[in-house]
Amino acid sequence: MTTTYTKLVKKSILFLATLALFSCNSSIEKNTSIADLDFNKNWLFIKDTLNGEKIDLDESQWRKLDLPHDWAIEGPFSNTNNARTGGLPVTGEAWYRKHFTIDKKHQNKVISIEFDGAMNNAKVWLNGDYIGERPYGYIGFEFNLSHYINFGKDNVIAVQLSPKDLSARWYPGAGIYRNVRLKINDGIHIPQWGTYVTTPKINKEKAKINIETKIINSYNTTSSVVLKTNIIAPNGNIVHQQEQDVTINKKTVSKVNVTAEIENPSLWDLKTPQMYTAESTLIVDGNITDVYETSFGIRTIKVDKETGFTLNGKHIKFQGVCMHHDQGPLGAAINFRAKQRQLEIMKSMGVNALRTSHNPPSPEILKVCDELGIVVIVEAFDEWKLGKVENGYHLYFDKWHEKDLRDMIKRDRNHPSVIMWSIGNEILEQSRKDGWKITKELNDICHDEDPTRPTTIGFNYFPAPFKNKLANYVDVVGMNYWPEEYGNILRDHPDMIVYGSETSSLTSSRGVYHLPIDYHQQHHTNHVSSYDVIVGPPWAYAPDVEFDALAKEPRALGEFIWTGFDYLGEPTPYGGRDNSTNGYWNDDWPSRSSYFAPVDLCGFPKDRYYLYQSQWTTEPMVHVLPHWNWKGQEGENIPVIAYTNCDEVELFVNGKSFGKKIKGKDVTEIPSEYHGFKKGMYKSKYRLSWNVPYQPGNIKVVAYKNGKEAASKQLFTAGKPAKIGLIADRSQIKANGVDLSYVTVRVEDKDGNLCPNANNTINFSVEGAATLAAVGNGDQTSLASFQANQRKAFNGLCLAVLKSTEKSGKITLTATSKELESATITISTK
Repeated sequence: MTTTYTKLVKKSILFLATLALFSCNSSIEKNTSIADLDFNKNWLFIKDTLNGEKIDLDESQWRKLDLPHDWAIEGPFSNTNNARTGGLPVTGEAWYRKHFTIDKKHQNKVISIEFDGAMNNAKVWLNGDYIGERPYGYIGFEFNLSHYINFGKDNVIAVQLSPKDLSARWYPGAGIYRNVRLKINDGIHIPQWGTYVTTPKINKEKAKINIETKIINSYNTTSSVVLKTNIIAPNGNIVHQQEQDVTINKKTVSKVNVTAEIENPSLWDLKTPQMYTAESTLIVDGNITDVYETSFGIRTIKVDKETGFTLNGKHIKFQGVCMHHDQGPLGAAINFRAKQRQLEIMKSMGVNALRTSHNPPSPEILKVCDELGIVVIVEAFDEWKLGKVENGYHLYFDKWHEKDLRDMIKRDRNHPSVIMWSIGNEILEQSRKDGWKITKELNDICHDEDPTRPTTIGFNYFPAPFKNKLANYVDVVGMNYWPEEYGNILRDHPDMIVYGSETSSLTSSRGVYHLPIDYHQQHHTNHVSSYDVIVGPPWAYAPDVEFDALAKEPRALGEFIWTGFDYLGEPTPYGGRDNSTNGYWNDDWPSRSSYFAPVDLCGFPKDRYYLYQSQWTTEPMVHVLPHWNWKGQEGENIPVIAYTNCDEVELFVNGKSFGKKIKGKDVTEIPSEYHGFKKGMYKSKYRLSWNVPYQPGNIKVVAYKNGKEAASKQLFTAGKPAKIGLIADRSQIKANGVDLSYVTVRVEDKDGNLCPNANNTINFSVEGAATLAAVGNGDQTSLASFQANQRKAFNGLCLAVLKSTEKSGKITLTATSKELESATITISTK
């Protein structure tokens, strides 16, 4: 299995346009630059072997696969694995190997390999020689391979990963789970993360752009270089051209500053996230040696104690979510469409901000946020010197924290979506009198690498970070789960700026409703009621509490709920411990994934999704819960709840009105207990409620705005499960071998109503230009494999994820089940 890489000339439209323009001014003899090469295909993988770096190995038992790869998601689930990390095999030792050749004509080139992330404790060898290591699984890194390459012959790169037990507080995945690239550069080139774009002055008529470009001269002679810079507008037009002559001494790195002015700039904002491209071209002796593209946006950000957070001068309240990095049934192996879908679902809920809890994100996440118009707090660490888990990042902090933090900032600082650097989450140094010293050091690193963005930390101990001065050494103070203290903090510290860096932590299971509504956190089913009043950990509270707190203290910047999506691991309130306790969370097995989010592991909205939507969106909407299938409880009162962003809601049961309720006036009491609120009933003005004697039929809610009907929703009592319904998120996907189609699978009665209690097993078969990548159902207690050709429905729903091949054509998914009418759906690839 040998892949041969030869010269790959960049053929983008941008490059051709650039070449044409350059030819008007400079004599270009030829283009010798080579675009970065996708290095994901044709790897070998094995677990639990020794000396995987040796050149001569029997590879007959090694498995062939493509990257990105997460070995843990393949399972199986087991009670011998820690439920805190998903009950999946995230630990152990594994090896990846790849054979490749580099043409002899590249002997004078700089050959390097770039990993976007490898989980974790990565060590790399080439042809048996040790190249280097990077322990932190969330950070990207690059190694120069030039001195170890056998040009024109077979080369073997080997990567050892050894994630340890008790090294994470959630599901981290395991393997080379992000993308890998091979780089063949001229000795004079722009290095990894070699540009830094800032926009220091912007108005409607003009924007000033600064581009700092690093140029490496690895030769033993001083060189004269022409740096040509083009700025390409969102519409594809080149709006600025500039060239500079640069002399670079031998074996040095030079920084070149380019200043440009753009007329009538298209600004990046939440509604119209316009992206520009800076194209930097190096020319030496008439030959193009490198072409380097940088995406950026033109926008201003400001955080102020009086005006809060402003984007392009407009006040924005954070309607944010925290997100871990897994992709549900797909695990941690990065996929652009998986991230895109997650954040599209978040945006439909009204989300405008993301906190990458609690680690540097994949490049794909930030690309999606740039494109969708979502602002981002990029977080670096969950631990400093004091560990929360036995084998966590604290073991590496002293040696690696500065490089990891600087690399994160250099990688991500050109993204317009990134607005803050978070240097820690719930770090235990909060309780130390000298904890401010590390805070100051990290804060200073951030400002050194990027003075254009503020810093923050998510604090959870109160009042420790203020007493011990940590809060004095960040620009913006994040508070986890202290909504009642915002006003007090700002009163006692009038120069500080505060926001809810983690909020709510309410837990629920999609489609589950327990009666009567009470305080019990746990239930014999290992599920949590979607009436959304029964909280998880003792610090948690209903979303309504945060809504009130932010309304009471408008100077607070907003909130980031915990979390946007359910994630693998940390199955609070089942088997959970506090965040500083080592050990396994398996007391309530088989609970193995989180209950926290308003959206389940598959991306299916829970009822709480609509509660947030009712506060965070303006398009008229109304939602009603629970389902209307309560056989055996005829005549008993069922609490009916409505969420709306309209003025009032009227409930109809089998056509009979049960009256109107006015939002903000009529309140619903919900059982609560949290910091600052003793056990009792919290009065919510965000929920409208009725007690309805159950009779089969239907319930309907009608929302009114200014006295006129603006939205409605109706639920029917479903009959016996009769058929399968299939709904694809997109009718056409790309034939690139990685694009995905998410197919929602519904168990329906004969009239097409969702059967809300159905748990039928659905069998899948795929024909054509795709494979079945994963299945799921959002059930936090299911131990069924995500990589199977069948799945039980959970409360009427399950999911099939299809991955395209590299061939165009048709994909046909067929779903069958005993006693149900089968269904087929066709999707095209192009």
